[in-house]
Amino acid sequence: PVSFMKIFDTATETIIQGGTRRGANMGILSVHHPDILEFINSKSEQHILNNFNISVTITDAFMDAVISEDDYELANPRTGEVMGKLNAREVFDLMAVRAWQYGDPGLVFIDEINRGNPTPELGQIESTNPCGEQPLLPYEACNLGSINLKNMVTNGEILWQKLIDTVHSAIHFLDNVIDMSEFPLGQIKELVQSNRKIGLGVMGFADMLIKMEIPYSSEDAFAVGRKIMKTIKEEADIASGMLAQKRGVFPNWGRSIYSKNGLNFRNATRTTIAPTGTISIISGCSSGIEPLFAVSFVRNVLDNMVLPETNSLFIEAAVSENFYSDDLVREIALNGSVKGIKGVPLKYQNIFVTAHEVLPLDHVKMQSVFQEYTDNAVSKTVNFSNSATIEDVKNVYLLAYNLKCKGITVYRDGSRDTQVLTTGKTKEEKEKQKNAPRERPVITRGITEKVITGCGKLYVTINEDVDGPCEIFARMGKAGGCAASQIDAQARLISMALRPNVEPDSIVKQLKGM
Repeated sequence: PVSFMKIFDTATETIIQGGTRRGANMGILSVHHPDILEFINSKSEQHILNNFNISVTITDAFMDAVISEDDYELANPRTGEVMGKLNAREVFDLMAVRAWQYGDPGLVFIDEINRGNPTPELGQIESTNPCGEQPLLPYEACNLGSINLKNMVTNGEILWQKLIDTVHSAIHFLDNVIDMSEFPLGQIKELVQSNRKIGLGVMGFADMLIKMEIPYSSEDAFAVGRKIMKTIKEEADIASGMLAQKRGVFPNWGRSIYSKNGLNFRNATRTTIAPTGTISIISGCSSGIEPLFAVSFVRNVLDNMVLPETNSLFIEAAVSENFYSDDLVREIALNGSVKGIKGVPLKYQNIFVTAHEVLPLDHVKMQSVFQEYTDNAVSKTVNFSNSATIEDVKNVYLLAYNLKCKGITVYRDGSRDTQVLTTGKTKEEKEKQKNAPRERPVITRGITEKVITGCGKLYVTINEDVDGPCEIFARMGKAGGCAASQIDAQARLISMALRPNVEPDSIVKQLKGM
């Protein structure tokens, strides 16, 4: 599969949306596929598969094997024939390492998704859209909309009736989109119009909490999120039911789970939480259900264009409370948040919480709160600080599975050369980490090569950790005395240089020919 992904990636690079917007693909492979290790490692190099998100579909059987530290089976996806076994804990750990290093792969809990499949008679769901929030059968398509929660608060109070009215209008609108859309293939048109799946979600949730003066990861925030999504879910079901009375149920209703209990819906699914990366910019609000990335930050867009941005609600509060200044905004942009900045009152330091100040496990808890009342899935990223550990990633994976999330994505700040949003602190932390000597793992793995030299046979062992070469051992046949000491000294010096991430090519260039 990986070789074909590279072909699709190249094609996507050529065909850019409207000449300006980068395309997006999702590569998903079952953890039981014989090529799973190659897939997990497929984005280990920068600038490879840039137009792909990749995720691994995780089954309950695999997670059971992870917990019990057992082997699990690899199977031919066409015939089901068992092709081999791998240790589940080792594969799980590898996924966490690669996600920590590069942000990929994400995990898709496919059994949890299929427990919510409204049309199992039509087939099992195997994959999602590129951002992971919309599980789809082959030839289905996304039809998503998002309510700007920033506009649903006045004087710290939620405008419930306005929210309800907006839900009903949005469901009606999204259902109309299905009939008005042009489809590139007849199979897509047939299945989309037969299941009529739509996905109404939210954006601006962090802005809503700020306007209500509620910290993002507080119990009050979880309660607000739960009540908001419960209301949207209930009203979306009512609105779809009313459309079913007027226009009829979706054509595949008789083959759906709803026909068994007499629930009449116009749409097989009604709710989805999308990331809203672009439309939230247009709408001037925070994206999806994410906390603020930063109060002041730099957005990197296509062709390396840099756009500085400062949260409008912060500017509004700073001007209103008379603590705004251009110097303060510059200080915040360099710091990455308002936490600990003397010029910002403590009240606002607690309200304007950024993604890296939210504990990773609280990110997952918020995702699960919204997932409880969402038909499809929730697109959310667990944003780690640059100093997060691989163990932190594994803990997030386990909690997401236990809280019945349908997928999980993590990103450690600064783990890739380029990212959409950055602060001054991101670059600073990345440089510190790059130059700091790496600790030697208890166990390293490597290769030993025999080299014929003018002084005899030289045996060189190069060991690696997760970041690459970390140490070298060298032994010259039966040599002793000065020769052995000099070789050992060189190997030690090279090992010392590798730990703070000195490029191996630079070391070779300095020593070659000596």
